[in-house]
Amino acid sequence: MLAALLMVAALTDWVPARWSSNDPSTLSLLQGTPVNCLLMEQNLWSGPFVSKAAQQNVAVLGLLHPGGDAAQSVRTAKEQGLRGVVLEGDFADPEADAARKSASSASLVLVELPSRRGVRFGSGAEILGTSQGVFPGILPVDEKDKAHAMPSGGPWIDTNAGFLRYAHALHKGEFWVAVKPPEKQVLKVDRYLQAIGDAAMLGARWVVALDSDFTQRLLARDANAIRDWKRIGQYLQFYENLKGYRSLPVYGQLAVVQDASSGALLSGGVLDMIAVKHTPVRPVPGSILSAETLDKASMAVNVDPQSLTPQEIEVLKNFTRHGGTVLNGPPGWKMPSASKNQITMDKDDVAKLDEIWKEVNTMINRRNLGVRLFNVSSMLSYMQASKDGRQAVLHLVNFSGYPVENVTAHVLGKFKKAWLLTPEGGKKSLEPYEVEEGPATGLDIDLVPVAAAVVMEQ
Repeated sequence: MLAALLMVAALTDWVPARWSSNDPSTLSLLQGTPVNCLLMEQNLWSGPFVSKAAQQNVAVLGLLHPGGDAAQSVRTAKEQGLRGVVLEGDFADPEADAARKSASSASLVLVELPSRRGVRFGSGAEILGTSQGVFPGILPVDEKDKAHAMPSGGPWIDTNAGFLRYAHALHKGEFWVAVKPPEKQVLKVDRYLQAIGDAAMLGARWVVALDSDFTQRLLARDANAIRDWKRIGQYLQFYENLKGYRSLPVYGQLAVVQDASSGALLSGGVLDMIAVKHTPVRPVPGSILSAETLDKASMAVNVDPQSLTPQEIEVLKNFTRHGGTVLNGPPGWKMPSASKNQITMDKDDVAKLDEIWKEVNTMINRRNLGVRLFNVSSMLSYMQASKDGRQAVLHLVNFSGYPVENVTAHVLGKFKKAWLLTPEGGKKSLEPYEVEEGPATGLDIDLVPVAAAVVMEQ
C-alpha cells in the first residue's frame, strides 16, 4: 500500500518521453536529464528493462492503441512490471472502461491521451493529456521559407498554446501534449526546444519524441546527437526548475468567453490570434463563467453569444454594469467546431477570423492589458501573477530559429526587482525602470535564444 501511495505521489513529477529501445544500456542516456518516465510500445515491453529502469527511479508506461484487447494488455503490463499504461488515441467506450477497470484492479497508473475532443476534463484524473496537436514552429509556406501571416499580421506560428490555455482553465493538474515530430523530416534541435517551451510555459509537459534519424543517431551514441540530447535535457530541467511558479494565476485584463463548440479546441483560433500580438489573454469557458473568473478583467470577448445560457448572459451584463467592456462576435458569425480529425482552421475559417480580429484590435487599441512587448514578432508569451500582484512571471518562447536581441517589456505594476532566467545563462538581474502607461515597469532583455522567463517582485 505504501509503495502504491508513493507511486501516486510521484505522478506530478513525471517528465515523460517516448522510448524506442528496450536495451537496458540505453537508460544511461537519461543521466543528466530530468526524464524519468518512458512511454514504450507493446512490442518493446521487457521485464529486464523495466527492472533496470526501476533501479534508476524511472517509470515505464506501456502504450496501447485502439483496436486491441486493452484489458488483456493491461494484465500483460502488470506481469512485465510496468508502472502503468497509456491509452493513446480514441478508444470505444466499452474498451476504455475495461482498460480502466483492469488497471485499477492491477494497481497500475492509467493515462489517457485521446484527441482534443476526447479529453475528459471532468474525470478528476491526476494526469490529463492529448496525442492530437501541431508540432510547434513558424510555418513556412514556400520554398524560400517565407512565413505565412495570421489575420493579426504576425507570423503564423504553429502552436498548441491556445488550446492549452483553454485546457488549463478547466484542469489545474498535470497535462501532457504527446505530439510527434512530422514524419520523414529531420529536425534541428531548436524545433524540439520550441516544442518543450510551447507546452511548458503554460504549465504543461510535452512528451519528448524524436524523429527517426535523431533516434538512430542517439542510440548509436553519435556525438552530435548526444550534444543535442543534452540541450533537450537542459531545457526540460529549466522548466522543472520553474515548477514553483506554476500555481500562479494567469494574468491579464482581457478574457475570452469560449467553449469547444466555438473553436476553443482549434489551434490558430481566437486565443492564438490575440496571444500572437502579445496581449495577455485568459479563456473563460462558459461552464465556469462567473464574477470570480472574470475578476480583474476589464475587457471580454464573447466569441459565440448564442451559445450562452441566460445565467451566463447575466454574468456578462453584470460585468458591463461594473465598468467592463464586452465585444460580442458578429451576428451569425461562428467559429467551426473541431471534429476529431480537425485541430487547425482552413482558409475559409481564417477569413472568418479576420472579421472578428478587426473588432478585437480596435477594442485593444494598443492598450496595456497586463504587458506590452516590443521586438517579439517571432515569439509567444504567457504572463502569470500572484493575486496580490506582488510577484509576476513572464514566459517567452522564441520560434525564429535564431536568437532575438533587444526585447523590451512594459509590465503593469511597479516592480522593484527582476531577474531573467534562461536555460543557457542561468539567472541575470535586470534593472526595472518606470514607464508612463499603467503605471508600468519597463524591462530590457538583451537576448532570448529560445526560451526565457522574467521573474518580478515588488
